[in-house]
Amino acid sequence: MKNKKIVIAGGTGFIGTALIKYFATDNNIVVLTRNVHDGINNSFGEFAIADALKQHVQLVQWNAKDAGDWCKEIDGCDIVINLVGKSVNCRYNEKNKQEIFDSRTNATKAIGEAIQKATIPPKLWINAASATIYPHAIDQPNDEYTTTLADDFSVQVCKLWEKTFFEQRTPFTRKIALRMAIALGEGGVMVPYLNLCKFALGGKQGNGKQMFSWVHIEDICRMVDFAWEHDKLEGVYNAAAPNPVNNETFMRTLRNITGHKIGLPAFEWMLKIGTFILGTESELLLKSRWVLPTKLLQAGFVFKYPELTTAFENIVEHTPRKKYHLF
Repeated sequence: MKNKKIVIAGGTGFIGTALIKYFATDNNIVVLTRNVHDGINNSFGEFAIADALKQHVQLVQWNAKDAGDWCKEIDGCDIVINLVGKSVNCRYNEKNKQEIFDSRTNATKAIGEAIQKATIPPKLWINAASATIYPHAIDQPNDEYTTTLADDFSVQVCKLWEKTFFEQRTPFTRKIALRMAIALGEGGVMVPYLNLCKFALGGKQGNGKQMFSWVHIEDICRMVDFAWEHDKLEGVYNAAAPNPVNNETFMRTLRNITGHKIGLPAFEWMLKIGTFILGTESELLLKSRWVLPTKLLQAGFVFKYPELTTAFENIVEHTPRKKYHLF
């Protein structure tokens, strides 16, 4: 993909930053963010983008729920990617639950309205979604053809997010919801996992049998490129590597790659206490996510990192040793 205008809503996080680094060399990127105080500028602050890319990236302020000057960036752009949503890494009290719902639906509606009003609407709208929409599974995997879904809080969030997305009337804009598994790359969720290994705590969590569906961050970027190049694709697609593993295998593989022989386990009761103290939920570690990318494979997408070992090798190669070793 070259010489395109890509608008990324919520683009200053882990996935958004990776997309910018991947596409900014050959394309123009507009990042919709709530973190710019003076409207449009190029003051990146802690935004981890190389200087050579900043000339291709513009930050534009929005509040992620109302129309404004930002809407003109949608008009005439080629692709919109929406990543906005309050992190689920928190306690599920009523206040946080409502913010998790509202942050996703409000941003999606606002983008939908901007596309509807555009003189030249974007050709493609990719909305983030989550593989957490599938039920806890130990006996068999889920894919896009799975019809039985649970109805706990996490699944309700996913359902409403996708429902809001597909309800937006954008007849001239192709729409894809990427149900993302846990994205692995330098930074992000790898930080706490590497810290666990660093302090000899990188053993299994709970009984270790819960499945861990994952995807390398570069393959997410490549999926966006693939979706643009294949203009017949639309609907729901699982952004998950084709070879998920259980939690015990995940942690053992990471220890092997980082050179740690000892990894003490964390039992379920320990996780419940620990996550309570940290202000999050043990479900994030204990839910079994067994998800396959059936539709992407059927469409001909080839993963660069289909196996966990090669994914970890790549990530660790680009991670300073001090981040996963005491010495």
